[in-house]
Amino acid sequence: MTKRSPFRYFKTSLEIIRLAVMMYVRFPLSLRNVEVLLHERGIDISHETVRFWWNRFGPIFAAEIRRRRVSQMRAYSNWQWHLDEVFVKINGERHYLWRAVDHEGEVLESFVTKRRNRKAALKFLRKIMKCHGRTYIFVTDKLRSYGAAMKMIGNVDKQETGRWLNNRAENSHQPFRRRERAMLRFRRMGTLQKFVAVHASVHNHFNKERHLYSRSNFKLNRAAALTEWRGLCAA
Repeated sequence: MTKRSPFRYFKTSLEIIRLAVMMYVRFPLSLRNVEVLLHERGIDISHETVRFWWNRFGPIFAAEIRRRRVSQMRAYSNWQWHLDEVFVKINGERHYLWRAVDHEGEVLESFVTKRRNRKAALKFLRKIMKCHGRTYIFVTDKLRSYGAAMKMIGNVDKQETGRWLNNRAENSHQPFRRRERAMLRFRRMGTLQKFVAVHASVHNHFNKERHLYSRSNFKLNRAAALTEWRGLCAA
């Protein structure tokens, strides 16, 4: 049975929808910023249309990117995972955004909770391992919730803590923080969870670690990533 295209009832071309979603999720732009930039390119749409498109199609694009990358990452079980959490305000109430990245900066999982206790840490760890399997080393900060959760799943010997060991996870928060400021924070926990999942997948797709390549190789990798993005959901 042929799978129906999620764009079958839309008059706007798929290329324009992909461009609008990429601009909004990838760069620290507001909805109205995206509207103005598209208008300069001869595309006249409302900022509410951009909001609708990213809500409707952002998770679809992210799921396809994730599906392609997870199968490749499962083959590398000896990688390090860096776990960390940051404070996020939602309507003035403090929440916690748990994030896991590998040793190359690939965002593995993002998870939002109201608490920062053992139960939340355990749920976060189980969610990562269900999707990505098991790893060789867990690098965390000295939050006791991690240690308590590690004991329950039998990974105490795989946990490492140190003053600078978790800088990889700390630095990985910066792209999200820039987006958070541009969006003037979040108003719902569900919206935050949805956005960080989409943002992580798009960031992984276009993050080519520019400082590790020569200019010529970086341009090739950037062009390949853009070509792959333009092919999402094309079938």
